[in-house]
Amino acid sequence: MRVFVTGATGFVGSAVVAELIAAGHQVTGLARSDASAQALAAAGAQAHRGDLEDVDTLRQGAAQADGVIHTGFNHDFSKFQASCEMDRRVIDALGSALEGSARPLVVTSAMGVLPRGVVSTEESTPIGHPRAASEQAVDALRARAVQASVLRLPPSVHGAGDHGFVPILIETARRTGVSAMVDGGLNRWPAVHRLDAARLYRLALEQGEGGRRYHAAAEEGVAFRDIAGLIGDKLGLPVASLSVEEAAAHFGWFANFAAMDIPSSSAWTRQTLGWLPAQTELLSDLRQANYFA
Repeated sequence: MRVFVTGATGFVGSAVVAELIAAGHQVTGLARSDASAQALAAAGAQAHRGDLEDVDTLRQGAAQADGVIHTGFNHDFSKFQASCEMDRRVIDALGSALEGSARPLVVTSAMGVLPRGVVSTEESTPIGHPRAASEQAVDALRARAVQASVLRLPPSVHGAGDHGFVPILIETARRTGVSAMVDGGLNRWPAVHRLDAARLYRLALEQGEGGRRYHAAAEEGVAFRDIAGLIGDKLGLPVASLSVEEAAAHFGWFANFAAMDIPSSSAWTRQTLGWLPAQTELLSDLRQANYFA
């Protein structure tokens, strides 16, 4: 299959590209720079020059493919709402090139859109959250006969090269001198290793069904206090429980993420696609030197 991948040189996207190529697919990745194009060539993929703001380029890339995986997203959280609305436009552009065909589109969403304090499933409906724009865009495409599905990622997609939420926690602890949690840290984060996530993207592309949601949760919910405790131990720093008000001052924009309680099941995903996570779990991964180098 000829597969067009956005975000193809990112932390998750580069693992997806490698997984697809290893499975025998031909991959073209969206590249916005010479460095990205060179990285794709080194990985055995072709480059399609453009970026997420160039919808014509996105349509062209999707039109030439047998399937599309969308992992690209602007992670500048200072303009998160705008980034989410841009993602809506990107998904619409990709889908417009696949309209009326059986060619699949797999779109990335986040488990952060799910209800708090209960174990969510693939059938759970997003709460009022800016990131839900991505899933709304997929639903709109389904009405136009686009075979689009959603893959929800957990707040921690971990592994070598991780620059996501856990590294933010580590850097915050270093900067403030304390590894903090909110209200005892009983809230839970699902987690997945990037290589297990990459395998699920491939399975969703090859076997998935339009209109479905898939959960990349290798672990249903890791207690935040265990994450904070491990960070404190590795850095030799005290661990502290903060009130919601104190957490807002301590974490800044990240406070809402630090307090998220979004345990999520992947039982249906595993059964339907035969996905079996095989990589190390989050806390074991965090004990590796690369997270604290």
